Amino acid sequence: MTTLQTRIYLASRSPRRRELLRQIGVHFDLLVFRGGERGEDADVDETPLPDEPVERYVERVALTKAEAGFRRLHWRMLPRNPVLAADTTLELEGEIIGKPRDGDDARAILQRLSGRSHRVLTAVAISDGMRIRSRVSVSDVRFRTLTDNEIRQYVASGEPMDKAGAYAIQGRAAVFIEEIHGSYTGIMGLPLFETAQLLQEFGYPL
Repeated sequence: MTTLQTRIYLASRSPRRRELLRQIGVHFDLLVFRGGERGEDADVDETPLPDEPVERYVERVALTKAEAGFRRLHWRMLPRNPVLAADTTLELEGEIIGKPRDGDDARAILQRLSGRSHRVLTAVAISDGMRIRSRVSVSDVRFRTLTDNEIRQYVASGEPMDKAGAYAIQGRAAVFIEEIHGSYTGIMGLPLFETAQLLQEFGYPL
């Protein structure tokens, strides 16, 4: 960009990402898919590629979301401000763990995380139509041992259902977490250090 932009677009439905951007004073408009638009970008394919490293996977998905978001600006004839997108995933013993399919899947994921350490990776990407850049935040999280009743009650709360790894660090699952190394906001879904670096690279005044 040759001039400073005072607004960006956020290509995400996540209320947590909205809250985090507001926390650092970023002015943004939501850019989400609406029915009736070109179907090829209705859902970004988040299927991991064969033998794809988790770091590459999460970055690829975030970049794809940012690119798809910028295409929507053209379709809707909106101002061409930068588009920010992000993706969060977990890795346990080399396996990528996304959002649970249902309650049974959420319980199975939490049972696997109980008493163990895992990695949380969040990639942030920004596109302005000419450039696209990304950063990846990696954090280590250790859960204390959870009882079956704790897992059952947590799943019944509904909180795990739209969360990577079936938990929200900023929610009720905070009491499960014994230790973290890395970015708290990255675990929430938008690492503010890396996000600020990208925004400044694109000329956003922070």
